[in-house]
This record gives sequence, C-alpha cells and structure tokens, in this order.
Amino acid sequence: MDAQTLKNLLEGDWRSFQDCLKRQLGSDVAYLRHLNEEVLSHAGKQLRPLLCLLVARVCASESGSASVSDLAPDMPLPEQSLRYAVAGELLHNATLLHDDVADASDLRRGRPTVRSLFGADVSVLLGDYWLSRAVDAIVGPDDFDPRVVRIYTKTLRDLAEGEMLQLEKAASGDTLEQDYLRVIYSKTASLFEACAVSGACSVGADEARMQAVAAYARNIGLAFQIRDDIFDYSPEWNTGKPSCEDVVEKKITLPLLGAFENAGHQGETDLRAAIGRGDADIRERVLSYVREHKGIEYAQRRLQDFLTQALSALDVFPGGRWREGLQYLAHYIGDRTL
Repeated sequence: MDAQTLKNLLEGDWRSFQDCLKRQLGSDVAYLRHLNEEVLSHAGKQLRPLLCLLVARVCASESGSASVSDLAPDMPLPEQSLRYAVAGELLHNATLLHDDVADASDLRRGRPTVRSLFGADVSVLLGDYWLSRAVDAIVGPDDFDPRVVRIYTKTLRDLAEGEMLQLEKAASGDTLEQDYLRVIYSKTASLFEACAVSGACSVGADEARMQAVAAYARNIGLAFQIRDDIFDYSPEWNTGKPSCEDVVEKKITLPLLGAFENAGHQGETDLRAAIGRGDADIRERVLSYVREHKGIEYAQRRLQDFLTQALSALDVFPGGRWREGLQYLAHYIGDRTL
C-alpha cells in the first residue's frame, strides 16, 4: 500500500492541487523560491491534502452533498477544494520548519533540515512565510467561508496548546494515557480534522456528512501519530532517526504507557525517574521494558481501535471509489512502515 495509489485515483484533481500549491508559494524573491523548492523536493506523502480532496470528492458524489450533488466524476473540483488542500499542506510544513528549530533537528524524512542547511533563523522565517500563505489560501479572493476560518483557527490553537502540554508533561514526567491522547489530537489529529472538514465545506456537504468526515479524520489522525510513536520503538525500521528518541527528550508515548499497563505498573516509578534524570542507558532500558511487556502490541491495538471508529464513520456515504479511497487511506495509515 502507498500514497501514490490515492494520487493516481485523484488524477486531475491531484495535478491541479500541485499547480495550486506552486502558485501559492510564488514569490519574486529568488532566495525564497530556492528555499521553497528545497522543501517541495522532499515533500513527503502529502496525506493531508490527499484527505481533503478525497473528502471533497466523496461529499460531492451522488447523494453525498446537499448543494453539489450534480458534480459529475469528470468535472473538476471547485477552486476552494484545491485551496483548502493547499492550506493543509502549507500549515503542516510550517509547523515542521518551526519544530526543527525547537528540537534542533538535523534530519527530516532522512534528509538535512532547512535549519541544518541554512540556519535556524531561515527555518523560522520560511515557516512563517508558509503559514502566511496558508492563511491566504483559506481566506481566498472572494469566497470567504467563516466555517473554514474557524476550523483552521482552532487547529492553530490546538497545535500551540499541544506543544505546551507536551513540554509540561516532559518536565513533570507524569504523562498518563489521557494526556498523551490530548497531545496527539492537538498536534496531529486536529489538522487532519481541519483538512477533512474544509474539504466537505468546499462542496457544500450537509451536517451529517460534515460530522462523519470530522470523526473519520480525527480517528485516522490519532492512528497516524500512534504509528509514528511505534516507529520510535522499532529500530529494525529505517525511519531516519535514532530509536527511543522520544524518551531521550523525556516524552512518554503510548508504547511505554501500554507497557506500564501490561506490567501492572511494576517498575514504572523507577523508569519514570530515570527518564526524568536522563540516565545514559535510558534508551536500552526503555526499549527492553517495552519489548518485555508488549507495549508495541498495546499501542497497535489502540491504533486499530481508532481505525475501526474511522471506518465506521464512513457508513453515511454510498459505496464507490471515493469511499473506497478513504478506506484505503485508513488501512494505509495503520500498515505503513515509514
């Protein structure tokens, strides 16, 4: 399974998105154009715009939309759909550019970060530029939708609160599963939700379908981040960063929380204290504990729970290739190895 399958499914919609993204990043500043090209040259899977466009298509299919139900399969999506997909991609990358500075990251997706190549100041400024272009895409020239502004405004607030909560819990060392879920909703799932809801808004979906795609996206977003956190405990997968990096940064994620639960919390107090002290052997100790007490299996079960809820949310839509595309996306998120 791979994201390219979904890009092929979208065909002209995906090409139009790529064109819209390049236009949105246009600038007469040569250095800025060079930096934009650097980021776009390793843009990743671009799951968030994929989600936005698939949702727009499923909501515009027969019986799937209150106002655009006559959108034929070979007709292009509205310009709003493309702009909202672009906004999701721009906002996501803006946060990565800022995160790389906050985390002093040298690598992103296995390649040198903008921060490591050009400096922290450039990475922050480029992130600001991408964020400003995302806002411009959301507002649009003459088709301002206050619902979409509100959902993206909420997402920006969620991102900031999630980062601050994660810092707070890293300092206190007392992260519980409900704290973890709030952090990953705020930092990851909230943007998935915004992309899906904005895609539905762009084609005039009714309230029932808006709620359905919000639930679907929220749950695949949670599953996506859990999968990322499983990677951190899987050194056999080449993820481009050292294993157990989160615990070195004093972040307690679901595989370790699951191991605590499976162990009946035996050894939990000592291990949390060691993480807080930053003991030299903390990677090996935590990895051994998680493996012994099957923390990865616990996290994978929770991931599957969220995917099951996501797939159930699609029941309001008729069968067809767009619903199947969303089902494929959910399964891909649960099975991906990178």
